[in-house]
Amino acid sequence: MKLAWGITGAGHFLRESVELFKKLRKSTPDLKVTTLVSRAGEEVVRMYGLENDLNFISDGSYLEEIFLEREQGASVPKTGRFLLGKYDALIVSPATSNTTAKIVCGIADTLITNAVAQAAKGGVPVYIVPVDIAGDIESRMPFFIDREICRRCEICPPADKCPEHAITDQIDLLKCSGCGICVKLCSYGAIRGGLVKLKVRDVDAKNVRLLRELEGVTVLETPQMIFDTAVNLKQTR
Repeated sequence: MKLAWGITGAGHFLRESVELFKKLRKSTPDLKVTTLVSRAGEEVVRMYGLENDLNFISDGSYLEEIFLEREQGASVPKTGRFLLGKYDALIVSPATSNTTAKIVCGIADTLITNAVAQAAKGGVPVYIVPVDIAGDIESRMPFFIDREICRRCEICPPADKCPEHAITDQIDLLKCSGCGICVKLCSYGAIRGGLVKLKVRDVDAKNVRLLRELEGVTVLETPQMIFDTAVNLKQTR
């Protein structure tokens, strides 16, 4: 079975999506996964320290590559594979509200939205896990410095020992690799990540409803549904 997996720039559902694809790789010996990563997705994967996990899921061989949007050019020629019948399905998880809105409007100007468009044209089923469906959601944030707890120590062990030099009076998330070394080094517990409650905007919930109506697209409520979807795809091949 050959799957394409699209990652956009959402932290919500990202770790869960990675774990599901790792589970699939371990339980399905003949599975090949091509990973497509948007520009924002590349940054967020790094922030959460998941780069090695992606290399496990897609080891770099044919149909198991990792394609980064910044390396693909404006014409993203690799998405032409969807017209050649190379994949059994495209799974986008997580899909940001921005990506969802573009897909609903038929815009295909990024690696992921272009992949969705080409998959639809090629008759390849598309499964999308939007991050903003309805109501309130809890999202896990990358590491940050709690300014109310930070003592602004003259010698800051987290800053001194950060391998990416990402810490000054705050954490530069574009440099942070999500390794978590800083959390253990702060004696006052001022560095942490955590869950925050977010309200889904009406326009984003509306776009998800419209997404459900698109031909060839199936909306999955959570990343956990990816596993059963993949199993069903394999059984129907």
